Amino acid sequence: MNINCIKNSLLMVLFAFCITSCKKNNTQHFEAISETKNTIDVLSYVDPFIGTGFHGHTYPGPVMPHGMVQLSPDTKLNGWDASSGYHNDDATIYGFSHTHLSGTGIGDMGDVLLLPFTGTSNEKPVATFSKKNEHAEVGVYSVKFDNYQVKAELAVTERVGMHKYTYSKDAKKRLLFDLGHTLQRTWSNSNIANEIEFVDNKTIRGLKQTTGWANDNKVYFYAEFSSPFQIETVNVDSINTDTSKNIYKATDIYSYLNFESLENESLFVKVGISYVDYDGAKKNLKSELPHWDFNRVKQNAKDVWEKELQRIAVTTKNKETLITFYTALYHSMIAPMIYQDTDGRYRGMDKIIHQAQEGQVNYTVYSLWDTFRALHPLMTIIDEPNAINWVNNLLLKYEQGGLLPKWPLASNYTGTMVGYPAVANIADALTKNLKGIDKELALEAALTSASYNLDLLKAIKEPRKERLMTLHNKFINEGKHIPSDKIGASVTYGLENAYYDWCIAQIAKQNNNNDVVTTFEKRALNYKLYFDAETGFMRGKNEDGSWVTPFNPKYSNHENSDYVEGNAWQWTWFVPHDIDGFSRLFKNKEQYIAKLDSLFTTSSIIDGDNASGDITGLIGQYAHGNEPSHHISYLYTYAGQPWKTQELVDQILKEFYTTKPDGIIGNEDCGQMSAWYIMSAMGFYQVAPGDPTYVIGRPLFDTVTISLTNNKAFTIITKKNSAENKYVQKVTLNGKELKDLFFTHNDIKAGGTLTIEMGNSPKK
Repeated sequence: MNINCIKNSLLMVLFAFCITSCKKNNTQHFEAISETKNTIDVLSYVDPFIGTGFHGHTYPGPVMPHGMVQLSPDTKLNGWDASSGYHNDDATIYGFSHTHLSGTGIGDMGDVLLLPFTGTSNEKPVATFSKKNEHAEVGVYSVKFDNYQVKAELAVTERVGMHKYTYSKDAKKRLLFDLGHTLQRTWSNSNIANEIEFVDNKTIRGLKQTTGWANDNKVYFYAEFSSPFQIETVNVDSINTDTSKNIYKATDIYSYLNFESLENESLFVKVGISYVDYDGAKKNLKSELPHWDFNRVKQNAKDVWEKELQRIAVTTKNKETLITFYTALYHSMIAPMIYQDTDGRYRGMDKIIHQAQEGQVNYTVYSLWDTFRALHPLMTIIDEPNAINWVNNLLLKYEQGGLLPKWPLASNYTGTMVGYPAVANIADALTKNLKGIDKELALEAALTSASYNLDLLKAIKEPRKERLMTLHNKFINEGKHIPSDKIGASVTYGLENAYYDWCIAQIAKQNNNNDVVTTFEKRALNYKLYFDAETGFMRGKNEDGSWVTPFNPKYSNHENSDYVEGNAWQWTWFVPHDIDGFSRLFKNKEQYIAKLDSLFTTSSIIDGDNASGDITGLIGQYAHGNEPSHHISYLYTYAGQPWKTQELVDQILKEFYTTKPDGIIGNEDCGQMSAWYIMSAMGFYQVAPGDPTYVIGRPLFDTVTISLTNNKAFTIITKKNSAENKYVQKVTLNGKELKDLFFTHNDIKAGGTLTIEMGNSPKK
């Protein structure tokens, strides 16, 4: 890419988008109606390998925006760094499976694995490869094996994976079809009941049912081959059906197929999946991929992604910043994932098959404890229709399952992480005046999830019920602090739930329910119960009101202390909804700022034999690699020292996000790490979702143009922008100078231009 082309692009063209209903996919997306396009080739700036190293936990294989199929190589099967099935340090491939999670801290899925191989050995094949022979870009992945004479290429539609395997002409052409393969087999009895049927010599269908992070997950598949196969062998751990009909049922099944009559050197395989039934998998395949044109599938994915990534147009002279930004935007559009067949059927939280209403789309993989902070706020700006869809889908899950989910995965309540974070998404959408959300239902769902109703809990079809409506709620509902000597993670739950209760108050305001507003605004102040004025930290408190001792603010014990995935240094600052009130808990403003300073300057040593692996990306004790810290650098601007925010944001953007495989400093977490980068690099951040206010930080780009749903655009122009000029000197909105460094969501929706003038010294 000629960088001069970027330099000469003074402003990105404005895009107007209209909402179109895609009957084939039952999805909604924007179609650009402008005749001109972004002069930057956005696809060339996406590198799917970013985040596959360190603990980023992303995968390089192709996926459509929010697609149901994520077709990618599996190189690592167990352990934390196998969460996505791939790690950049590995040099072996077990095969290519069709479902993966992007950037999570827990692993699952890896359904329906295929591996082409050559030779005569009957040992289960594992391919080896060199990085120089591996390639990934938007819409396609390819690799040439070292130990087998095969080149593999992968492409996808939303619900179908397409494989192209090119064998050496004289090699014995074989294929492993593995239904027993599962990521994270450390889950107890991960395979429940697998079924495989060889329909004919070009077709296989089956079911894989597992219990893992998703307690009960059924994945049906329908696979078609471009050339006839011969069944060499079927390996099963048990058989309980008539094998003469070529139907096998077991907990572990894999088969070797032979392609002696392969007409050309390349074998093509299409695999459609469904979470509903066999017919759904077949319909998905026939509907989305009726042909065998691999290049057409690849190009279609590129075309769709290009439109999605053009929602934000940026200019800069720095090519690496473009790669980091557009890869982050790519990662932000993978989850939530479609969880619905082309005919509109889906499996609900009640485990019942439902038919979607007109225009309705069901999704899964909401990493809400992570993504409420930046991912979903970002989408209210650049993808308002889906932001509305996702709130409505969370409410639908409440109606079908009984509670708002924390981390729903494949129609399962996993109960993962803290509190009731879905209310943050709901409050943010309502306070931003997003249309088409049932406000009364939203309040009902929020109040139910914040309660402690054991009868309701008993009715929910989920074995991990104790993780859904925890004992923490009971103490909060009784107006008490959460006692550390009675229940773990007391401080984290106390702080998070105070914020969630504030969100409920915002939802109640939208309903004009003053009684609920009063009650939950009071509950929102419960964070004060955990503040120790003597040490200046949020601390665990016993039932009798005494502080937990001994106390070490650097001590971490992952999820077995008063703090989840962190320590007192990192959690003390989680009061995004009442920053002024929190600061007044200190003796004076100077003491508050001094404490904030010390967070970033104290030693980065983390104490504890079982310290959380999530504590990464350290500046002092600030940990950018995990979400509870993500708002903290912006607190300086609220305290009247914005230059410190600008210095820190500049450092984080440049040091903790790079173009290398280890270029994400912690778990990507379904787009949250990337969303922080996207918003901060554009020059602003939302500290408290539910309060539609943005704080200006340190923009990286010369220009940013955000295409809005209402056919308007919001443009950010940064003057005198350079590496040295990282301090904001002056800001104007549509020509009017701002008195402070804040603006609102309404300012964005109205369209216009935010102009930020930078300098090389702090403006105090």
